[in-house]
Amino acid sequence: MGHQFETTDEFSVNATPEQVWEAIATGPGIDSWFMGRTEVSGGAVRTAFGQYNPEMTVTAAEPGRRFAYESPEAEDGRFIAYEFLIEGRAGGSTVLRAVTSGFLPGDDWADEFEAMTLGGALFRATLETYLNHFAGRTARPLTAFGPPVSDWDHAWAVLHRELGLTAPIHAGDRAVVDGVEGTVYFVNAHTLGIRTEGALYRYLRGFHGAMVAGHHFFDGEPDQHAWDAQLTRLYA
Repeated sequence: MGHQFETTDEFSVNATPEQVWEAIATGPGIDSWFMGRTEVSGGAVRTAFGQYNPEMTVTAAEPGRRFAYESPEAEDGRFIAYEFLIEGRAGGSTVLRAVTSGFLPGDDWADEFEAMTLGGALFRATLETYLNHFAGRTARPLTAFGPPVSDWDHAWAVLHRELGLTAPIHAGDRAVVDGVEGTVYFVNAHTLGIRTEGALYRYLRGFHGAMVAGHHFFDGEPDQHAWDAQLTRLYA
């Protein structure tokens, strides 16, 4: 039967409308909070995330106000669309409204929708955290994929020990990532996000069975080999 969906999030951030626009409508801005690497040019948004390389069409671009883009509709009806609405407020803050909509085909859509919903919540929390703590700066993104995971309860427990965390974990808990102290800014059943003074670290349960690291570094160049090695060490 398939599943039509739409989710809406709205939050206020300590950033100007211009800074919010840079974050949601430019490649370097999106690279500072989303996933993989993104290019925005020629009326298209192109993302590279492992084997997932979608090209989406920009459907609205009103600088400082509205940015929207969507995937082509597949033969089975599958598509996804994103819309961001920006409203400046007094004192330099901005309200951002983010809408994600689309269609998942087939009778087995529920697991994919759950993964999309839980992962999407992490990305939106990362955008909010980025704009509140790093607005106007751009990050160097890093993506690493670990070996296949068969027991996710054990996989998360191993990662929590690595980061100095004790379950149950809540936003605001202290963690240590690569020897640097940070704060958990988001957690749910499939994801974990940690902020330090110079980076945003995210771990998420990949839909196809691997732990994925999607980090953003605002200071210095990340070491891809070291982060690949961390996941191999934890899960091989």
